[in-house]
Amino acid sequence: MRKQQGIQIISLPLLIGIIVAAIFIQACNTHPSTTAASTTTKSIEPDTTVQAKDIYGVPLDLYSIETGEVRRNQTLSDLLLPRGLTLQEIYKISLLPDTLINERKIKPGNRYLFYTRIDSLIEVPRYAETVFVYEKDPLHYVVISIDADSIWAKNERKPVDTRLQSASGTIETSLWESMQATDANPMLAVELSEIFAWTIDFFGIQQGDMYKVIYEESYVDSQSIGINKIVGAWFYHNETDFWAIPFVQDSIRSFFDDKGNSLRKAFLKAPLRFSRISSGFSHSRYHPVLKIRRPHHGVDYAAPSGTPVHTVGDGVITKVGYQKGGGGNYVKIKHNSVYSTTYMHLRGYGKGIRQGVYVKQGDVIGYVGSTGLATGPHLDFRFYRNGSAVNPLKVEAPPVEPVHEDNRQAYGIIRAFTIGSLKLL
Repeated sequence: MRKQQGIQIISLPLLIGIIVAAIFIQACNTHPSTTAASTTTKSIEPDTTVQAKDIYGVPLDLYSIETGEVRRNQTLSDLLLPRGLTLQEIYKISLLPDTLINERKIKPGNRYLFYTRIDSLIEVPRYAETVFVYEKDPLHYVVISIDADSIWAKNERKPVDTRLQSASGTIETSLWESMQATDANPMLAVELSEIFAWTIDFFGIQQGDMYKVIYEESYVDSQSIGINKIVGAWFYHNETDFWAIPFVQDSIRSFFDDKGNSLRKAFLKAPLRFSRISSGFSHSRYHPVLKIRRPHHGVDYAAPSGTPVHTVGDGVITKVGYQKGGGGNYVKIKHNSVYSTTYMHLRGYGKGIRQGVYVKQGDVIGYVGSTGLATGPHLDFRFYRNGSAVNPLKVEAPPVEPVHEDNRQAYGIIRAFTIGSLKLL
């Protein structure tokens, strides 16, 4: 693999390869359709006689435009009264369904535009005297057209520019900081940590580890609104190559390694994201509170108080409560007839967490705290095999179902294109 750092738009040969691969991957990104409703709702149909329109579909040559941002504690009335709307008109707007505009959810910092007809004496069909546009978020907005006798409204979405991009780098301190150093979206670190969560211990990432990733990212007004999906990834850790190859099997898109084994395992490598190991598994550890040596049959993860704690595998909660021996608030989960796990020193529990509840891998079962005998906020995580404590960092969890035999040929094509594309970076 060639060492090359940075973020780039995919080149044409690589793009062709990815497009062909995508045909087999059967990517299924969907977006919710817009809705329209109001007290006298109707769609604002385009008028072919007017050509120049802005991004919101409002003809530029018919209106003067005033823009602004919602300030703290401003209401709908605060925005519209100074612009000549009557209290009756504002009241009608307030009656629109919450799906269109909800005054309680008007947020400070959100952008709005107010359009006033330049010459209201000239009749132009389909265009209102006044138009108010409110951006609910970077992607979604509502258009409200106001005439003397009616209010029209509809939800809309801005055009989305989806870019196929790549990022690569060598880790000096952390995966997150490496992403920032290469001007890549730092959320890629989260995406990669979730994809490789069952195969790479991200608390053991070392200086010199490398990564390459091809991904889709969406932009609105040249502003990123998020990563759509990972198209392929490679991670070099502990002198081992780890591949993430997407493939749709049984109508589910998931990731497999270069041999067709699922990256998803029976257990996650760790119950936390982006923390550090403060104390390892030991048969004789000096206890910082008791000032004596005693066994520590678990792994301590130092993390800020309130950090979510995830169950490392599916299972049934067998115990929830307070451990008097120093563990504080804890949760114990039985995963099967062989394995169980315990999570201690919790500040509190996840929603619905109680004895007898079935939880799925990745569910939030609690939050990092310092209850019991603890010098600071951390999670004491323990793993048991047939009732005996084992080192969680050395548990080799079996993978879930690999690529089916009748899918091997299709998967082979995807694998070849994905690995070939990543090697070109």
